[in-house]
Amino acid sequence: MNVSANSSDGFSTRQSGFVPVSLAYYTAIFGFALYSVFLPHSVAAADIALAIATSGWLARTVVSRRTGLRRTEFDWPILLFLLWTAASSFLSFEPDISVSKLQSSWAPLAFYVTQAIVTRRTAVLLVCLVIVSAAAGTLYSAYDLARGRGVVVQTVSSASPFQVLEVRPGDTIWRIDGHRVYSTAAIDRILRDSPPGKQLGVSLITRGEHVERPGLVTNSQMQSQVSPSGITGDRRLHRFRASGWTRHYETFAELLQIVAQLALGLALANLSNHGANVRFKLALAASLLLGLGIALTAMRSVLVAFAIGAFLLVWRSLKGRARLVLSMTVLSIFVTGGLVVWQTRAQRALALGDASSSLRAQVAHVGLFRIGLHPVFGHGMDSIHRHWSEWGFPGKDMIHLHSTPLQIAFDRGLPALAFWLWIVGAFWLAAARAERSVSESSDTNRYGILLGTLGAVTGFFASSLVNYNFGDAEVALAFWWLLGVTIALRSHLQSFFAFGRTTNNLK
Repeated sequence: MNVSANSSDGFSTRQSGFVPVSLAYYTAIFGFALYSVFLPHSVAAADIALAIATSGWLARTVVSRRTGLRRTEFDWPILLFLLWTAASSFLSFEPDISVSKLQSSWAPLAFYVTQAIVTRRTAVLLVCLVIVSAAAGTLYSAYDLARGRGVVVQTVSSASPFQVLEVRPGDTIWRIDGHRVYSTAAIDRILRDSPPGKQLGVSLITRGEHVERPGLVTNSQMQSQVSPSGITGDRRLHRFRASGWTRHYETFAELLQIVAQLALGLALANLSNHGANVRFKLALAASLLLGLGIALTAMRSVLVAFAIGAFLLVWRSLKGRARLVLSMTVLSIFVTGGLVVWQTRAQRALALGDASSSLRAQVAHVGLFRIGLHPVFGHGMDSIHRHWSEWGFPGKDMIHLHSTPLQIAFDRGLPALAFWLWIVGAFWLAAARAERSVSESSDTNRYGILLGTLGAVTGFFASSLVNYNFGDAEVALAFWWLLGVTIALRSHLQSFFAFGRTTNNLK
């Protein structure tokens, strides 16, 4: 006998087909759960988790013969953005580089798989998992600062291989060939044990900035020395920019900004609907901890972006004394971040008078000039790597333009920038309208996630003006995943209201 049943993901299936559909669905949910856990820490693990989620979605699609996808206002701008990216890559100054970079354009798949799989219940679970995981990364950062990092260089001999890397007294060597080091003995051991002729990457902290130098080459003569490194130093550095378990503090800060807004949204929703209950206190504590994590990265731009998004949420959801108290709380995190910048980074960093700020301004100036020369299809993704000096960019280190709008226009042309702005603007409006629709309901968790999403996309865009955060794989994936969650919650919300109207009409 064939008996119809409704699965938890909203698909109507027959009993004979229920097990495979459910197995595929829960495989996708398991993949998303893993993604939420690894998102703040590892792009490789996050990619694998999304692959598991995608395989579950594909299996469910095959068995149920339904994709679960919805038509949205994002379909056209995403398609146009991807098509223009492909066109600019084939017309690039360096097609071999740009076309190979097209493989990274799969990221919007995370949006479609998320909105096809995630429901209100699973959205709450995934958001809670990512908040807890990011909080653990922040606690580890505090421990890392207390423990200290690397070896602060006291002297560098004239025969030291680090002379080639321009290492000077006061710099900190904290990683060689991917391995963390905490003593000169550890550095000597790595140099001595490496095959002669191998090129080693060296991670340095110099004048408050993290830099990567790949040019250290080992040889048998160096390895025969008592101290192959030729440096001395006996203390660790305790003033550096926290990065959790990620590769870089910028990635860590951008991800914490997004997650901190989600935690704050849940806190404010609970405060609005239920007062200062336990859930409000836990969510607020998580948001404050993540805000502190942003401060420890000493990322000026992300700190400002977090404050902008957080103030928007506070003023949008609260009134009276609660609004004032929470605004002052956000301000205290901002001030704390300023103190960390003052203590950690180069002199005059707070006043934007440091070398990093000067370099960003110079790069932006050259980038704007080059955009004017090639406004339609740009220069092609990553083609700048072969033409850095030729195109007039300053310094020897090849970097990006430190701005998502500038980088997109430079790489892919002004039309691609227009499509990207279309996507971000539509995202903000979708989150704002959905949050406003549910703000008066009793569904606190849905309201909190949508409210937090509004703050997250606001902070993401604010930071994107002076950071190429859309070019960071972890951050881009988080952007598309959060957009999918928003569409899923909005769609279920529309279904709920439609059901409510039908019920009222029956009455």
